[in-house]
Amino acid sequence: MATPVNERVALYLQDAHPIREGIRYAAYAEERGFAAVWQAESRLVREATVPMAAYLSHTQRIRVGSGVINNWTRNVALLASTFATLDDLAPGRVILGIGAWWDPLAAKVGIDRLRPLRAMRETVEVVRALLADETVTYRGEFVNLDGVELDYVHQERRPKDVPIYIGATGMKMMELTGEIADGALLNYLVSPRYNEQAMEHLESGALRAGRHAEDLDRPQLVVCSLDDDRDRALDAARLLVTQYLGQQPHIMKASGVPSALVEEIGSVLTWPASHEQIEAAARLVPDEVVQMITASGTPDECRAKVDEYLAAGATCAVLYPLGDDVEAMIDAFATATGGDAG
Repeated sequence: MATPVNERVALYLQDAHPIREGIRYAAYAEERGFAAVWQAESRLVREATVPMAAYLSHTQRIRVGSGVINNWTRNVALLASTFATLDDLAPGRVILGIGAWWDPLAAKVGIDRLRPLRAMRETVEVVRALLADETVTYRGEFVNLDGVELDYVHQERRPKDVPIYIGATGMKMMELTGEIADGALLNYLVSPRYNEQAMEHLESGALRAGRHAEDLDRPQLVVCSLDDDRDRALDAARLLVTQYLGQQPHIMKASGVPSALVEEIGSVLTWPASHEQIEAAARLVPDEVVQMITASGTPDECRAKVDEYLAAGATCAVLYPLGDDVEAMIDAFATATGGDAG
């Protein structure tokens, strides 16, 4: 008997594990009823589409998304072709998650993120049209095509069922997401309180398109540090929280982290911060802040925190495992949320 799909939980993989281990985790998440696996590409570490293809080729049902690629470094025609190819491998199981990237990394590789909202709108419009098997002529500020289509030679010509999700963090991008995207991939290391503001802006944008925020899928990345040893779980999450306190102070403040702590961390960390700097700054971060913006602690504590995100507007918790035992984390949520425990 097939394991029932639990649409409320998914898995997020970065580069902490070799790709072959990631394949095993993706297959296990499918076995335990998870809805999706999302592969990161935020840093210059691991490109997303290669591991996505690996996960798709070793699974049968689970959806696989990019969480997220950026809209600056791939030409829109190549971007559409890449995701059309992934759909050839696993029709109907691919999600294109895309975001506006971030500075200073973008600037360091020569990308000027000028007018990111305009650039994102043009990218989404054109990629969607190409995946829909349209011939596209487009004159934009960032995207220019002249009679371009996905140039199938031998395979069947058909529209590709690849929904586009925007990884939005700022509220203007959130409004654009509500207006033009199929889904919003909500960020991690924010509090449920942040989600309330995000939902308001998603709704504002959705109304411009004659719909509502509830019409969009809204999976949310959630850092999950799960261990029967509560202190060990919190310490594992504390380093990541500290790094983001230094890098994303505006998001931390919007999530309810005390301004004094954000400013103190910002005075200690530079970018890129050394591991020693992060360890030193982590001593300043109390347990309650770690648990404010992550699902960390015992299995019961982690599940309770995930429930808070779901209650605050997320449709699915995309769990970013920090502990060594990824399968134990999968089991904890599969058992608690309707997967086949046998």
